[in-house]
Amino acid sequence: MDIATPQGPAEVTLDASAEPAFLLVMTHGSNGGIDAPDLLAVREEALALGGAVARVLQPFRRAGRRAPGSAERQDEAWLTVIGALRERFPDVPLIQCGRSNGARVACRTALKAGARGVIALAFPLHPPGRLERSRAPELRAAGVEVVVVNGDRDPFGVPDPADATRVEILPGERHDLARRPAAVGAVVGEWLRRWSAGSC
Repeated sequence: MDIATPQGPAEVTLDASAEPAFLLVMTHGSNGGIDAPDLLAVREEALALGGAVARVLQPFRRAGRRAPGSAERQDEAWLTVIGALRERFPDVPLIQCGRSNGARVACRTALKAGARGVIALAFPLHPPGRLERSRAPELRAAGVEVVVVNGDRDPFGVPDPADATRVEILPGERHDLARRPAAVGAVVGEWLRRWSAGSC
């Protein structure tokens, strides 16, 4: 389905049972899509745990662009999508998930969206070779639990354990986390089980 935002329509692919335990809203990186292997692995884990999963193709990608635009414009569009989805699923915990640039969006908007947690896949700690331009403050400012899954060969860097609730580093993985997506799903699924059980 399409959801109108101030930046143009976003396209949402939704998988949901009649009474989901939680709502997981996922999105992609700057040059990616909603069928990235790591996103699909997390989707499968969430569905197995009784969650509703919404994969969001952001307006800039739906329009065929690679440049996401300013953080303010991205966040405005994202929060519009979240608002529309919350009308459909008002009474279950919201979890936000993004990969790469999408992880930054998920962290920046977590409190405004009313999210209970964030899953950050391949969080781009800094541009390649530009360690001085750290984005760690976005992780620390999320204001909710943040679980990070990065590869140890990611040219965008690896967050420090102190920057998030949990930082899982997968050996041999680069920024796409495509070698062993099941390992990504396993890490996230372990954390998601609490929402399935309704304990948080």
